Amino acid sequence: MAGGSEIFYGGIPVFRGFARLMDPALYSPLPEDWSIGIADIVDSTGAIAAQRYKAVNMAGAAVIAAVTNALGGREFPFVFGGDGASFAVAPADLDRAREALAATARWVHDDLDLVLRVALVPMAAIRAAGADVRVARFGPSANLSYAMFSGGGLAYADAAMKRGAFAVDPAPQGTQPDLSGLSCRFEVMPSARGLILSVLVLPAKNADPASFRKVIEDIVVRIEKSPDAGRPVPASGPPLHWPPQGMEYEARARRGGPLALRRAVVLTFALWAYTLMRFNIPVGKFAPKRYLQQVVENSDFRKFDDGLRMILDCTPELAADIEQRLAAAAAQGIVRYGLHRQDAAMMTCFAPSALRSDHVHFIDGARGGYASAATALKARAV
Repeated sequence: MAGGSEIFYGGIPVFRGFARLMDPALYSPLPEDWSIGIADIVDSTGAIAAQRYKAVNMAGAAVIAAVTNALGGREFPFVFGGDGASFAVAPADLDRAREALAATARWVHDDLDLVLRVALVPMAAIRAAGADVRVARFGPSANLSYAMFSGGGLAYADAAMKRGAFAVDPAPQGTQPDLSGLSCRFEVMPSARGLILSVLVLPAKNADPASFRKVIEDIVVRIEKSPDAGRPVPASGPPLHWPPQGMEYEARARRGGPLALRRAVVLTFALWAYTLMRFNIPVGKFAPKRYLQQVVENSDFRKFDDGLRMILDCTPELAADIEQRLAAAAAQGIVRYGLHRQDAAMMTCFAPSALRSDHVHFIDGARGGYASAATALKARAV
């Protein structure tokens, strides 16, 4: 049964050109009866220090996969945050989203040995607190669009969740979400231009909105001038080996049967897929070369969710230029920011069907990424 997702979100025009992301005219206020879903890993800093990068990203992407599958694949606004995710749902979808969140929290605990806290925050509560949620749709390619959020409502929801408000408890032991299509078979992607830079920029408290917008636009203009706008995914697609490094996580994401059997199924299917991709063997309507092109085009390496998040492949000179601009803006009380340098990026994929062009590929830094940038931001604020 169709919910309200198509009615509101499907009616928002898709904009092209990332440099336009700060134009307030692109953003539509979320309906009053909708809710914000929010999730993050407790002590993601500790998990990152233990080099559990893949597990942290898998947990964040699992939230989006579980809710998408629970809603029958319908479009809804979401954003991947590396160690978590945020999304918005209509009233008709609220119960299914709650069940998906509860099941995902249980799965993350039982199969990834991490703690995922989750909450569902009513829009009425967000607006009563003086914040808002406005949504835009950015199209990185003709294949799909990603949601962008403004208004401060996601930041309010995140803070409320961390206070313990609006919490969704984990489902009973043994409950498993539907994570069909979630995988992480591609290898890490080494920098081709010098380094992979994780960028997180938030408005400072009481910052002038026009000044904050100017800083973000300045940063984006600098990046747009760089090769391929800093995209960390190689033009030929990310490396793919067999056996895939993310096999264990994908096996645990599958439903049904003993874990050993699920591992065998994933290994067998991954070998078949690797053979098709490695030797460019088309099967029916599936064309490996076209699929890899879509992987590159669909990569989610930059976004806005009350702040700017990016994973960039850039030169040390561009990284220094970005840091200098942000440091100056921070000194003026306009922004808070965190940067993290590493040598590679990684990808976590959500592809319910390889025959469709709207498969989603979440990008993070391969050595800490967004979580480490957030840690740097917090340390700078002390």
